[in-house]
Amino acid sequence: MRASIISTMRLLEMSDSQFPVGNFSFSNGLETASYEKIVHDADTLRQYVEAASIQSAFSDGIASIHAYRAVDDNNYQEVLHADEEVILCKMNDEARQMVLRMGKKMAELIVHITDCPMMEQFLKDINAGVTAGTYPIAQAIAMHHAGISEEDMFTSQQFGVINMILGAALRCVRVSHYDTQKIAYEMAQRIADDYQTVKDSDYEDMRAFVPGMDIMASLHEKGNMRMFMN
Repeated sequence: MRASIISTMRLLEMSDSQFPVGNFSFSNGLETASYEKIVHDADTLRQYVEAASIQSAFSDGIASIHAYRAVDDNNYQEVLHADEEVILCKMNDEARQMVLRMGKKMAELIVHITDCPMMEQFLKDINAGVTAGTYPIAQAIAMHHAGISEEDMFTSQQFGVINMILGAALRCVRVSHYDTQKIAYEMAQRIADDYQTVKDSDYEDMRAFVPGMDIMASLHEKGNMRMFMN
């Protein structure tokens, strides 16, 4: 009971939008999608969130599951392999910037707040340029260390992607809190179904092909919208 409470508390802490890794600074292309009137109401927002969730599950999700199991086996080289696979799946500069900034920040935070030798090594390798240092892999190391299950780690990752977009939507799309919370509530079944698929997937099954979102990110890099980081 006590261990369950502690791991749940740590899961909530790391999943909170206020956890200082910079999640709130990005919109995952939504700012441009809103500006271009592609996302303009609750229905189009739901479609955008679902596309982002699928993209994340079948790229970051697969790699982080492998990394989590590698941490369990104390196989650090496999952790680095998973990190490389994540960055190879990022098709645009904004996506790469997001996972690298958040990954390093997560590593720095964990090293500061707890004794985690593998994260210490991961942070050293990030600073030395040995590895990219992506957010999903930093999450895998941190959450395994915190006693959080693989399933809960995957759920937290997906929640983070969904919550990032929904939080941004309240600032740039004509939707209410009722709309965003309804979307988040309904996405739970999607996350559960995707986990059942990706938990047995290998690196060769990773895919991030959602070209509309990559176009939005590319436009955001060159556009005049500056509510969110690019």
